[in-house]
Amino acid sequence: MAVQSFFLLAIAFLLCYRFAQVDAFAPSGLTKAHATFYGGSDASGTMGGACGYGNLYSTGYGTRTAALSTALFNDGASCGECYKIICDYQMDPRWCLKGKSITITATNFCPPNYALPNNDGGWCNPPLRHFDMAQPAWEQIGVYRGGIVPVMYQRVPCTKPGGVRFTINGRDYFELVLIHNVAGAGSIQAAWIKGSKTGWIAMSRNWGANWQSNAYLDGQSLSFKVTATDGETRVFPDIVPPGWHFGQTFTSNEQF
Repeated sequence: MAVQSFFLLAIAFLLCYRFAQVDAFAPSGLTKAHATFYGGSDASGTMGGACGYGNLYSTGYGTRTAALSTALFNDGASCGECYKIICDYQMDPRWCLKGKSITITATNFCPPNYALPNNDGGWCNPPLRHFDMAQPAWEQIGVYRGGIVPVMYQRVPCTKPGGVRFTINGRDYFELVLIHNVAGAGSIQAAWIKGSKTGWIAMSRNWGANWQSNAYLDGQSLSFKVTATDGETRVFPDIVPPGWHFGQTFTSNEQF
């Protein structure tokens, strides 16, 4: 009986592992694009941005970041996604560093410039797929004087240290929650908030990676339910204690 139970447990484990592997976020294929850089040699000019991550040093994103063109940004739904970028040496051996690649996180929006043509300054104009990378990241794949290089890119799983982070801003009857440091798919498709005295309340994207609810939740412990863009849903129960106040950040013990 003990042997039979062991085999049943082993089979259950293998099935769970198999489905976990199927559900895990997988890299996309390679697509052609171009890349430029901004923000200075220390990437100080990349702070803030259209995703709302604020100080990229303190929030853990560092200098391996990029602003996405309209075709990639998806009105903020792509915030937090990770991309492996390879300089296309065959297309531009002069300015590409041969065999070099880097993985970046999308943290900003590169706005179109319709006053300039798409092939001469209007790099982020639709329908172009373009990455305006933090300078330190760009210099890992290209020669500074080149300014712009052809690249191949693929969306890849994000690897982030620690748990998912929730920064609560706003005021009474309005919680503006920045959901960041998300691994796996990186970007968020849907989010819910729950007070210790409420059921689940659907949140809406306010801008970038900021999600809002219009409920009075002061003095309650808070839970979150988050669905990533690959469809994976995680519940983060009671990670915010009852004594919270606006401006605080809370980190979960789990990741995607």
